[in-house]
Amino acid sequence: MASLWRQLQQKSSVASHFIAKHGSAYYKQLLDQNQQYIAKEPTVEKCQELSKQLFYTRLASLPGRYESFWKEIEFVKSKIKNRQDLKIEEVGVAFLFAGECYAWYCVGEIVGRGFTITGYKV
Repeated sequence: MASLWRQLQQKSSVASHFIAKHGSAYYKQLLDQNQQYIAKEPTVEKCQELSKQLFYTRLASLPGRYESFWKEIEFVKSKIKNRQDLKIEEVGVAFLFAGECYAWYCVGEIVGRGFTITGYKV
């Protein structure tokens, strides 16, 4: 275990030296490549304008999302109606998806309780 810890320390040291040496060049290159996304006047008003643009753009996309949602619901309804035609792979994927959703719910509950199983902190 100690050798594994030492290897991890050495690798993190090498990585930090690499970042210290090449990080600023990468940062400058990244900014140069994405210059068109940088606001020319970084003022509070410009940030508020961009925030409103994002909000109303997302708001305008709701009708399309609503239609897609109901198309998905209709697809699921048709699959349930014709469940005798389902392949075992489709049933397996559905069970895996349901299991994953349940697991995320349980993990969310545990996180919400402060990473305790019972809810009581010791």
